[in-house]
Amino acid sequence: MTAPGSRVAGRYLLRSRLGGGAMGAVWLARDELLGREVAVKQVLIPVGSDPEATAGHREAAMREGRIAARLTHPHAVSVYDMVDDGGTPWLVMEYLPSRSLAQVLADRGTLPVQQVAQIGAQVADALIAVHAAGVIHRDVKPGNILIGEGERSDGLVKITDFGISRARGDVSLTQTGVVKGTPAYLAPEVARGQEPDEASDVFSLGATVYACLEGTPPFGMTENPLEMLYRVAGGDFQRPRNAGTLTRPLMRMLHNDPAKRPSMTEVRDQLAQLAAGRDRDVTEVPGTSRTASPSRTGPPTNTAAFTPPRAASALTSRQPVSRSRWV
Repeated sequence: MTAPGSRVAGRYLLRSRLGGGAMGAVWLARDELLGREVAVKQVLIPVGSDPEATAGHREAAMREGRIAARLTHPHAVSVYDMVDDGGTPWLVMEYLPSRSLAQVLADRGTLPVQQVAQIGAQVADALIAVHAAGVIHRDVKPGNILIGEGERSDGLVKITDFGISRARGDVSLTQTGVVKGTPAYLAPEVARGQEPDEASDVFSLGATVYACLEGTPPFGMTENPLEMLYRVAGGDFQRPRNAGTLTRPLMRMLHNDPAKRPSMTEVRDQLAQLAAGRDRDVTEVPGTSRTASPSRTGPPTNTAAFTPPRAASALTSRQPVSRSRWV
């Protein structure tokens, strides 16, 4: 039984469950050897799985660990270790006190343009490193973006979950007729059956930015995944109404033709420029405190990678913490 107080591989003391679903659970744990908090992801193997299916689940976990281990970036969650405990694979990862961007949007509905640009720029910066490592993330969405909370990490943005990512040359994920990813955030060409590439990640990041501004992804949401794929494959969506200065770069990211989308480096630079604002202050970042009001005005109260200018709405009341995480 997995429960608080259990130890994984004789080293990681489970403290509390952070989240998870049918295929895995993430726990806050204490690394008793190094004396630090970590997040450990338990890869759940369905009861009754035959040996081939069980081996497939384990190989998928190993692939996720190997891909994530390629990356060392301030805006990507690091993987420290992978262990086997009684036949169950566990990924040992960096722990970031945070909420997912999906949780923030569920609470807030939408976010201000400059804050969305700041969040998007940090994610784009991480995805540049992902692509440079020869990896396509394939599942960029609000649920896989963490927004740091707490004194030391407030406002820090990190992308996570490389469970369906694909490295160049990896044929293990190729299955005829299978589309992997979250339908509402897929690029149209992927929904039509083409192989995902860097441009597909650009579209998915654009769809995430769109959702932050409009409250729903470009093609809406439906419980029927086939209907969702049909909508996405069509490539038609309503022009954003709340994007302001983000409208033009966002529409380029969401272009139906992958060849006409900007590179991820262009995306990062454009979003960072918009996040900086008129005074070019790129030294502060807003947090996402649950108790803060989106209508508050005044200077942001946290520093990190880069941020909206001091006139942007503050989302936290904590004191500034000096950091320099992105150049």
